[in-house]
Amino acid sequence: MKIAGYIGGLLGLALLIGLVLRTDMPAMLQILESAGWQILWLIPYRAMYFSLYALGWFCLLRVYDVDRRAGLGYLLWVTTVREAIDRLLPVASVGGGVVGVRLVRWRGLAGVPVSATVIVEIILTLIVSYAFTALGLLLMLDHASAGEQYRRFLFSFVVSLPVPVITLLLLRYGSVFRRLESILSPMVGISALSETAASLDHEIRACFSRWRSLSAAGILQFAALLVGSFEIWFILRLFGHPVDVGTAIILESMNQAMRHLAFVIPAGLGVQEATLVLFGHALGISGELALALSMAKRVREILCGLPALISWQWLEGQRLRSLRG
Repeated sequence: MKIAGYIGGLLGLALLIGLVLRTDMPAMLQILESAGWQILWLIPYRAMYFSLYALGWFCLLRVYDVDRRAGLGYLLWVTTVREAIDRLLPVASVGGGVVGVRLVRWRGLAGVPVSATVIVEIILTLIVSYAFTALGLLLMLDHASAGEQYRRFLFSFVVSLPVPVITLLLLRYGSVFRRLESILSPMVGISALSETAASLDHEIRACFSRWRSLSAAGILQFAALLVGSFEIWFILRLFGHPVDVGTAIILESMNQAMRHLAFVIPAGLGVQEATLVLFGHALGISGELALALSMAKRVREILCGLPALISWQWLEGQRLRSLRG
C-alpha cells in the first residue's frame, strides 16, 4: 500500500504539474485574489459537513456505547482528525479510519465493535458516493456540452457499480475477515487472530442488520455531500462566476467520484484538479477558474486539517508521557 501510495503520488503530481503548465497562472492567481477574505468562511462552514458525518457514526456506534463515553462532541473531533489524515498525509483513504478506531478506544470501548462500525461506515460512504454520483449524472443530462464526458463517465459508473454491491453482500452475509485470516495465518504463522477475525465478521453483520441506524447514517452522509456542493457554489460566486445549485452538485459529485476511484493517490493530488478542469470546461468554466476553485478547496483542507493533526499529535504525546510516568 505504501508503494502504491508513492507511485500514485508521483503520478498525481505529474498530472498537476502538467495542468499548471497549460494554465495562465497570473489569471488564476488574480481569480483567487478576487475572493478576498470572505473565502475564510469556508472554514467554519466545513463544521456542518463534519457534524453530519460524526452524527452518522454516532448512530452506528451508540449500541456499543450505552454509557456515551464517546459523545457526539468527541466523535466530531475524531472525524476532523480522520478527514485531515486522509486529505493531508501520504496514506490511502483508509488511514484515517485506522486512527479513528484508536482514538475511540481511548474512551474505553472495545476494539472489535468500533472497528466494525468504521468498516461499515466506509462501505456506506462508498455506496452513498455512488448515489451522489448518480444524482450528478442525472443533472448532467441537461447539459448538452457535457456529452462526451458524460458518456465516458456513465460507462465507468455502470461498469464499476458491482464493486460496492458485491462488497456489501460479502460483508453482510460472508465471513471475509475469517477467510482472510485463514489464508494469511499459514504464511505469517499467526493463529491467535482467529477469534478476533470471527468476532469482527459477526459485528459487521450485526451492524448491517440494524437498518434504522444504517439508514440514518446513510442519509446524514448524503446530506454532508450536498453541503459540500454548496462550498463550490459559494467559491464560484466569490470568483464572480455564479452557477446554479445543479452545476455545483455536478462538479462536487464528479470530484468525489474520481477521488474515491483514485483512492491510492494521496489527497487526490492532481485528480481533483483534472476532474474540475474536465467537467468545468463542459459546464462553461475555464481552466483557470477550475484550478482556482481546486486551490481554494485545498487551502480549506489545510486550514481545517492542520489544527486537527496538531491536536491529535499533542494528545498522543500526552498519553505517551503519562504511560512513561
